[in-house]
Amino acid sequence: MKTKAVRLYGEKDLRLEEFELPAIAENEILAKIVSDSICMSSYKAASQGVKHKRIPNDVSDDPIIIGHEFCGEIVEVGGRWTDRFKAGDKFSIQPAINYEDGPVGILSAPGYSYRHIGGDSQFVIIPAEVMEQDCLLPFNGEAYYHGSLAEPMSCIVGGFHANYHTKPGSYVHDMGIVEGGAMALLAGVGPMGLGAIDYAIHCDRKPGLLVVTDIDNARLERAASIYTVEEAKANGVELVYVNTAEEGKDVDYLKSLTPKGEGFNDVFVYAPVRPVLEQADKLLAFDGCLNFFAGPTNPEFSAEFNFYNVHYAATHVVGTSGGNTDDMVESLKMMEAGKLNPSTMVTHVGGLDAVIETTLNLPNIPGGKKLVYNNVSMPLVALNELDGMEGELYQGLAKIVEKENGLWSPEAERFLLENAPGI
Repeated sequence: MKTKAVRLYGEKDLRLEEFELPAIAENEILAKIVSDSICMSSYKAASQGVKHKRIPNDVSDDPIIIGHEFCGEIVEVGGRWTDRFKAGDKFSIQPAINYEDGPVGILSAPGYSYRHIGGDSQFVIIPAEVMEQDCLLPFNGEAYYHGSLAEPMSCIVGGFHANYHTKPGSYVHDMGIVEGGAMALLAGVGPMGLGAIDYAIHCDRKPGLLVVTDIDNARLERAASIYTVEEAKANGVELVYVNTAEEGKDVDYLKSLTPKGEGFNDVFVYAPVRPVLEQADKLLAFDGCLNFFAGPTNPEFSAEFNFYNVHYAATHVVGTSGGNTDDMVESLKMMEAGKLNPSTMVTHVGGLDAVIETTLNLPNIPGGKKLVYNNVSMPLVALNELDGMEGELYQGLAKIVEKENGLWSPEAERFLLENAPGI
């Protein structure tokens, strides 16, 4: 079967090519990829080439397909898996398969290490190890892009699960946020922060107080229009948005919002900015957990941390850089049930022919997730610019997006798939 895919040959050497996929083996599965969201990790892989630990050394001769946040449909199932999967099933994949015998060992992952599977291809061959590691995940949601965003959403879920708390006199750590406690999301209205707000007010283990900060009123107002104070209250969460750039909205003010002014049980930092991280430390209550979620690009990044409080107030810090398979399954199930809406992450859409330019320039493109549809030819377009573009496709999408408060939606996906030109 022929497929078109974006393949990596070396540093900043991405090529959109058509080539032949081999027939699947008894222990493999053939699948069609419908959507992929482009991750900063793909930019890093494309920029570093074989210097990246997940990229095989021989990509100049045997290129790999990039992209690891994808969703699609099974086309053909090898005999080994017919009792678990069938043609027509929707799926998502947990790319962190943790398979020691992969192309680069334990770090091997679809979208980095394999010749025939990656998110930026029309068709892929799913190797046996993905199924053996239980990383081919059924998805019955309404829209393919929900499945693509399950991986970044699982990172958010994983952060909530990774936090921990202690009990005086015990060495056992209680995993997870404090249920009914005070939580702060600092720099929390970017795409991942919005996902965290969504999860915090709709998950089974909720905070009682959720304070979300930023230094830009427009971003805060946008977040408040999507996740309203009223909706949070209906779900048992007191939600407060705060612009910390305003006079008087300092650490003392933020702590005053918490019960007895004692500080926050859980504080998440969604921007790798030293003053934000140091503010987070000062906000912690006794036994408070600071989750440094945002990954810095500078390997020497550091900040001050109050070790007096570490010793006497049991404050502590964790860092999370991804979710596990359980986190991804939870994300998928919550999306299927309508409890999570990852649409807030998406700010741009495009076709397979937009992948190369988008991936190589990702740090310079503002906004959140860049979502691509692999069987479509379309430049990368910001959702808030659709209305200014000519053509029935863009004007039709603009009307749907406007109706959905500026968000991508299952209706928008269906319209695009039915009306966009094929690649």
